[in-house]
Amino acid sequence: MNFAIVLAVFPIVFIGELPDKTMFSSLVLSSRGKPLAVWAGAAAAFFIHVVIAVTIGVGLFKILPHTVLEIFVAFLFFAGAFFAFRESVKDETDLIEEETQSHRRIITAAFIVTFIAEWGDLTQILTANLAAHYHSALSVGLGAVLALWSVAAIAVVSGQGLLRVLSVTTLRRVMGVVLVILGCVSLFEAFR
Repeated sequence: MNFAIVLAVFPIVFIGELPDKTMFSSLVLSSRGKPLAVWAGAAAAFFIHVVIAVTIGVGLFKILPHTVLEIFVAFLFFAGAFFAFRESVKDETDLIEEETQSHRRIITAAFIVTFIAEWGDLTQILTANLAAHYHSALSVGLGAVLALWSVAAIAVVSGQGLLRVLSVTTLRRVMGVVLVILGCVSLFEAFR
C-alpha cells in the first residue's frame, strides 16, 4: 500500500465525480428518502465499480509494453478531458427521481441507479487509467473508493444546497484541465 498514491488519486477522482450524474441522482434520492440508506446503496455500487476498474487497469499494465501503455493512458486522459469539457456545457435538468418508501427499497434504488450510471463513466475510466499508470491496484482502489464515497456523502448530506455553492460547469472544466495535465504527464513518461 502506497499512501502517496492514495493521496494523489483521491482529489483526481473526487473532482471528477463531483459534477457527475451519480451525484445528482444521490441528491434527488436523498431528498425523497433516508440519506444514510442512499449513501449505503451508492457506496456498495461504487466499491464494485472500483474493483472492476482497477482490475482492468492493472491487466493493461501486464499485457502492454510500458511506452504503449503510457501512450494509451495519455490518450484516455485526453479523451476524459474532452468528455469533461463537453459535459460542462450540458444542462443538468436530467436528474433521476424515484419514489421510495422503505429503507431496503431506498438502498436498492440507490445501488441500482449508481451501478447503472457508473458503467463507462469518466471516473471509472479514470480509475482504470490511474491503476495502469501507478501499477498499484490497492492504492488506486482505496483512493478512488474513498473519493467516491466522500462525494456520495456530500451529495446526500447537502442535498440541493451544494448546487447553489458550487458551479457544475466550473467543476467539470477544472476536471478537464486536470485530465489534460495528466495526459501530458503520461506522454512525457512514455517517451522518457
